[in-house]
Amino acid sequence: MRDKCAPAKTTPAKTTPAKTTPAKTTPAKTTPATTTPATATPDMSARLLSAVWAGTATLAAPALRLSLLRRAARGKEIAERLAERRGIDTTPRPPGRLIWLHAASVGETNSLLPVLEALTAATPDLTILATTGTVTSAELLVRRLPELGLSGRVLHRFAPLDVPAWVNAFLDHWRPDAAGFVESELWPNQILGCRARGIPLVLINGRLSARSHAAWRRLPGLARHMLRSFRRIRARGEEDAARFRALGAANVEVPGDLKFAASPLPADEAELASLRAALAGRPVWLAASTHPGEEAVVAAAHHRLAMVRPGLLTIIAPRHPDRGPVIAARCQAVRRGAGAPPPDQGIWIADTLGEMGLWYRLAQVAFVGRSLLPPGGGQNPLEPARLGCPIIVGPHTGNFTDHVALLRQAGALLEAADADSLAGSVAAVLDNPARRQFMAEQAMRAVMRHEELPAQTASVLLGLLRRD
Repeated sequence: MRDKCAPAKTTPAKTTPAKTTPAKTTPAKTTPATTTPATATPDMSARLLSAVWAGTATLAAPALRLSLLRRAARGKEIAERLAERRGIDTTPRPPGRLIWLHAASVGETNSLLPVLEALTAATPDLTILATTGTVTSAELLVRRLPELGLSGRVLHRFAPLDVPAWVNAFLDHWRPDAAGFVESELWPNQILGCRARGIPLVLINGRLSARSHAAWRRLPGLARHMLRSFRRIRARGEEDAARFRALGAANVEVPGDLKFAASPLPADEAELASLRAALAGRPVWLAASTHPGEEAVVAAAHHRLAMVRPGLLTIIAPRHPDRGPVIAARCQAVRRGAGAPPPDQGIWIADTLGEMGLWYRLAQVAFVGRSLLPPGGGQNPLEPARLGCPIIVGPHTGNFTDHVALLRQAGALLEAADADSLAGSVAAVLDNPARRQFMAEQAMRAVMRHEELPAQTASVLLGLLRRD
């Protein structure tokens, strides 16, 4: 199930104070012993808040079961694997050492792939258990693990929701020797469950937005207790590191952003050649990873551009491909997911999985979504940059502030706030081949860094393994 169905999360949309407000978890509300806060120590407060969190999650378990069933009916979960979300697994644990790595969704999973390669290369006898929280990230691993030669070395399971009994069942079954959580995956019951079992933890590419930081500041005791469970926190940037430290985290370091070291998104070479031949000479632009509300803005921009650009093709690749039929109906467009080829002029909905690398290679310029409408947050602009695709973003890119600033400074990125400015930015790139080439080259140069990070991260994880 998606993280919003769990008790809380640290990403901006999923860890709002409304889910973890002190009014629900303050000592004065839960036990008479805390009516004298002046005598309560920070450790006592943290333990109490942890207990309240665990109790709240336990009480929510029946509702979470129903939510999982509803999500499975909508294709948001795999019905045959719902037991994994409750920590239940009949697969025997492989013998020997096992590292558990958890990444929430597609972006985090992509950044983890080079680390998986480095780990398996360094330790032939190590098993890696990779958990994710979305169907799309699971399907990504199904495709990429065989391509990387990692089948059998890396096992995928869906992560248990943060209910104590479900987390305990998961940890008791798999008995990891060490664990690493990616970016903003801060689940108290999972983290404290590892701590109670002596499982060493590292936070990989740690990210904490300003909004999430403000939410956790309302629960300082729990935040400090949880963050100090990590042996090391490897923050992606200085702003994130400062926020972790402000919440009481120790052993925080800033090695760099692992997303820079990710491999370029793959594409089927035969399909790429076929589409390039079919679209030769036509203006083509992409709206990538769009979220609800943004497609209408993209469609309006398309109609403005198409008035003076015959043959214009606008490709919309929604972040969640299951929205394809709805988007197609609203934009009067055809769908690749339904087998339709690109129209002679118009909008083509790319509602397929695993083809974003194809679209970035075909497009002459790409708008990266979840950035036009508040609260936004943005999606990863390094993916098109790595493939030499000029980039446009909206004003709401708070989760990728440093990336956007880097690409803006390099001259590889433009910004737009509405349909008119989006159309103007697209036109500025489509109509100027020299500028397009300059932006493409600058984008690739800007993201050529941190190639050493996957091996360094693997070394840190291997250093956590308990000695016999």
